[in-house]
Amino acid sequence: MNFTSPFSLALATIVGLSLLGVPVGQAMIGGSILYLWLKGMDMGSAAEQLLNSTYSSYLLLAIPLFILAASFMSTGSVLDRLLRFCNAIVGRFPGGLAQVNVLQSIVFASMSGSALADAAGSGKLMQAMMTRGGRYTPAFAGALSAVSAVIGPILPPSIPMVLYALVSGTSIGYLFLAGVLPGLLLAGVQMALIYVQAKRRHFPVEPAVPLRDLPRITREAFAALMLPVILLGCLYSGITTPTEAAGLAAAYALLVATALYRSMGWREVYDSLLSSARTSISIGMLIAGALVFNYVITSENIPASLSAVLRALDLSPLAFLLAVNLLLLVLGAFLEGSTIILVILPVLLPTATALGIDPVHFGVIAVLNIMIGLVTPPYGLLLFMMTKIAEVSLFDLVKEVMPFLFVMVGALAVITLWPDFVLFVPRLAGYSG
Repeated sequence: MNFTSPFSLALATIVGLSLLGVPVGQAMIGGSILYLWLKGMDMGSAAEQLLNSTYSSYLLLAIPLFILAASFMSTGSVLDRLLRFCNAIVGRFPGGLAQVNVLQSIVFASMSGSALADAAGSGKLMQAMMTRGGRYTPAFAGALSAVSAVIGPILPPSIPMVLYALVSGTSIGYLFLAGVLPGLLLAGVQMALIYVQAKRRHFPVEPAVPLRDLPRITREAFAALMLPVILLGCLYSGITTPTEAAGLAAAYALLVATALYRSMGWREVYDSLLSSARTSISIGMLIAGALVFNYVITSENIPASLSAVLRALDLSPLAFLLAVNLLLLVLGAFLEGSTIILVILPVLLPTATALGIDPVHFGVIAVLNIMIGLVTPPYGLLLFMMTKIAEVSLFDLVKEVMPFLFVMVGALAVITLWPDFVLFVPRLAGYSG
């Protein structure tokens, strides 16, 4: 490799700016402009690629709308009602509150689509509940909140899958459906591990909620629980596009939080709009930088070159998927997930297509790998977030995370080796893959 080539200098610029604290999106734009200048190309191409890619992608509007819906549904009253519902369902089992933590991640998956948002919102509340009275150690509670947050972006709606649909051209509806069984499998292996650990470590069991109270608790949480039903119903019935469904979800969340539960006033609505705008801008700049850098990658003919090298190795589809799993697990421990989806996956997709790997199956595998990377030592972003929330050392947190990491990798193996498991639900909806 020529370390003085325009591409090498562009990469060095991106890495250097990132290490200096410049946001990754802006760093990629800076490195890409340097590449265009060194190659003698029109530097206005960066702006042209950015504008053409973003303004022609109606799907991108779904991201800020999903974020806004999550912000509206994360108010205190809504959270309390949903957590009471989760506690009534699984609180009576060994490791009751720990089981509630996993179940609430399934419920909140329909409102966020972001692992970091789940950990910062409901995960923070679960941390306080689990450690109250010394029922669970702060390290275990923090580790569980981190690994359970991984479930959210696998289940619909999922921001990482929206981004994958953007770079792959795959149907977002079928991707959402393909995430259902893998997400539930991930939750299932986590709850099974909690059950085993609860027996061994004598975790407390929550008082059983009387069955006569279950209808009332369900009724109180019913409006919030209907959000995924309305969202997915409109999406898969063909009534709305994914972006329109996201807008409907945001409007419904606002109606529930303000008019029905009365948990938000004008000030809270303003704060939700402001925080959602900040998050959306952060993601938007990352997408912008990745789109411009992808133009550089394409100019260097890297996807085609890599595809030719991999074809020369004569890898089977399974061997390729195993190699991709290993690559993405390592990258996920160091890089932000959106960066991997927007920069790395477009390089791997041509080879996956050439090997006959289903793009929906490949997308679910990729997203699950990236989500596991968020809790993979030493640099998983969720680990750093939960050390601050739980106020524990990284070493103690990682020690509690490792058993969950092993069972999640086991679930990843099932999803990789058994495509029909992933594609079962999409095929019920008419997918021909």
